[in-house]
Amino acid sequence: MKHRRPLVGGNWKMNTSRLSSATLARAVVDGLVGLKGVDVAVFPPFPYLLSVGAILRERGSSIRLGAQDACDQPDGALTGEVSCAMLKDCGVSVVLVGHSERRHALEENETVVHNKARAALAAGLDVVLCVGERIEEREAGRTDMVNEEQVRLALREVPGEQIARLAVAYEPVWAIGTGRTATPADAQDAHAKIRAVLADLYGQDEADRVRIIYGGSMKAANAAAILAQPDVDGGLVGGASLSAGEFVPIVRAAAG
Repeated sequence: MKHRRPLVGGNWKMNTSRLSSATLARAVVDGLVGLKGVDVAVFPPFPYLLSVGAILRERGSSIRLGAQDACDQPDGALTGEVSCAMLKDCGVSVVLVGHSERRHALEENETVVHNKARAALAAGLDVVLCVGERIEEREAGRTDMVNEEQVRLALREVPGEQIARLAVAYEPVWAIGTGRTATPADAQDAHAKIRAVLADLYGQDEADRVRIIYGGSMKAANAAAILAQPDVDGGLVGGASLSAGEFVPIVRAAAG
């Protein structure tokens, strides 16, 4: 039986406008009024963090404000970058690190992911560390190897006392935006093996507290079956998070 509180994140990616982000935030807040037993975060684009955060605060919502990325440096001549301190100043409390689109489309390597994870945790932010295999890696039977390597490299030298602020999002890259989704059994197998890696790094007790969420095209139609798996502790939702009509039922499914 699960003892971890579910976590559902809505990653809006490079979508919405000032008006539509506000409309979406209000619709999600209204759709989740009174819901208990689940943690929720939304990850708007950088330009809308302040306005979305203001909506969450003015409505007294427990939904957390998240950022889609963070720089590993505290300040300096880094045009276009956003530091962890800047994010915290905007009301952000959780940040995505190593999302598949940053790893593959923007070519962030394991050293970059590691540096960002360490910087965000050291700054007091919660981190959702994204890991997952591409289709060619899956077809070559390397799913577990890829996930283990990404977890170990991202968390090297991260002290155990910071792990309470970590969640891991398993993103099978081949299932993001393709219409394909891992089966519930696929998700469970990958999550259980990721937890075993965490247990090797930090001990079983700590690993059992870490939330491992599924991030491969979760929708209202498939959420319940995936979330029912014992090692699936929520979801990192992409396209479906852009519609309150899709996102709210996923959160409700996670709440049970």
